[in-house]
Amino acid sequence: MAVTFNGTPTPAPNQQTLNTNYLDFTGGNNDWSQQYLPDLMEKEAEVFGPRTISGFLSQVGAEESMSADQVVWSEQGRLHLSYTGQVTSATGGSVPSGVSEITLQKEIDGLAVSGAAHAVRVHDTVIVSNSNGVFKCLVTEVASNVINVAPYTATALAVTAADVANDTTILVYGSEYAKGKSYTNEAGTAASDSHKANEPQMKTYTNKPIILKDYYEVSGSDTARIGWVEVTGEMGQSGYLWYLKAEADTRARFTDYLEMSMLEGEISAADGSSTHTDLFFGMYGADGNQTGTQGLFAAIEARGNETSGITGVNAATDLAEFDAILAEFDSQGAIEENMMFVNRATSLAMDDMLASMNSYGAGGTSYGVFDNSEDMALNLGFSGFRRGSYDFYKSDFRYLNDKATRGGINAAAGSAAIRGVIIPAGTSTVYDQQLGKNLKRPFLHVRYRASQTDDRRMKTWVTGSVGAATSALDAMQIHMLSERCLITQGANNFMLMK
Repeated sequence: MAVTFNGTPTPAPNQQTLNTNYLDFTGGNNDWSQQYLPDLMEKEAEVFGPRTISGFLSQVGAEESMSADQVVWSEQGRLHLSYTGQVTSATGGSVPSGVSEITLQKEIDGLAVSGAAHAVRVHDTVIVSNSNGVFKCLVTEVASNVINVAPYTATALAVTAADVANDTTILVYGSEYAKGKSYTNEAGTAASDSHKANEPQMKTYTNKPIILKDYYEVSGSDTARIGWVEVTGEMGQSGYLWYLKAEADTRARFTDYLEMSMLEGEISAADGSSTHTDLFFGMYGADGNQTGTQGLFAAIEARGNETSGITGVNAATDLAEFDAILAEFDSQGAIEENMMFVNRATSLAMDDMLASMNSYGAGGTSYGVFDNSEDMALNLGFSGFRRGSYDFYKSDFRYLNDKATRGGINAAAGSAAIRGVIIPAGTSTVYDQQLGKNLKRPFLHVRYRASQTDDRRMKTWVTGSVGAATSALDAMQIHMLSERCLITQGANNFMLMK
């Protein structure tokens, strides 16, 4: 049985092809491979430049281990209470004179109000706003998702058109009680009229890891491709390390797959057909109707924001569209440091937009996410600018440019093309249901499966008859595996540019 190796290689005393003494040229944290890089005389020309696209997630997030089949986290909802609905009755029926009836339909972020699943209470004071005006009111009765309000300065609110949904905004701004009154209304009124304590508003989300695999094979007859490096380390390590030049492409491509899967991942939704069900069950087993993982793009589409602006057609128009993005961020809580990863066309459009303003605000960027070092930002490929109270760090995203990756897909995708993402920098506070406490996590981070006996972040092992033989196969197989998922916290602060 092969031993899984995930760390720095250890030289072997003899020329043995072990997991532990393999040199990985594509691993960015492999000091041995950097120090003892052999002189490979027959180098191929990189006619497509540095072909790998990995590195995006390492710039914006972190990696943490997980032990369960899924990750569950809770995000705090908004502090203040705001809803949309309709004025459905002015007077008449059970509605007293001067009192208006409002049906609450959705939370301010669009989540439907189901029955009494809202936080508006009797004695609350509210602002009611629609095309008929803005009115301050006192809530006099609550029954399921229907509230009665008494305007302070009007006899009754005008009923809105029946065919216009959610045309009225209701904001709770306080409360008012008569002297000596408790939280409940006067005796004899309905229990629903009680001024109940509000519970914290939490939203729970989940994601599940997927298993990715690949391998490289070389026949026993071709083991001359194995190169050996004899080393002596500063700490006394001595012996042999080995490498396969041809395996590097497989490993580099697999590393890219790890990142691309975290960007593009989708959760399978069974369509109910036997064909669909049989296919997924046949491929994935009993959980075939729950396959896939939610990647970054899908998470933003489901829970975040989208914009089609900043096209480069007109710099002034682009500026107005960019300010609309800022207005949306304002409505979501205003995370003031953001990282932008965009394709070439969008990057140039933003450069033109800033140039038309004589680089307005560029000098005021704080570069806080880079330890306040502009040089560090530039070395990492970022340029910074400020607009309003927001700092943005912009970088070209090769994945969206390369014809062999998303760049080629975007060329034929039209309005569905993904031109960039805006990601909040820093951390957010979430409630971890497994640990039972609040934790600070990067807005974007990868969870990989690991335990005390098996680390599946990036496993590599060798099988076959070559070297330390593990089977009768007349070949050497280098296997790669990872089990991981992406956690997108606070997706309401993200922006997908299409």
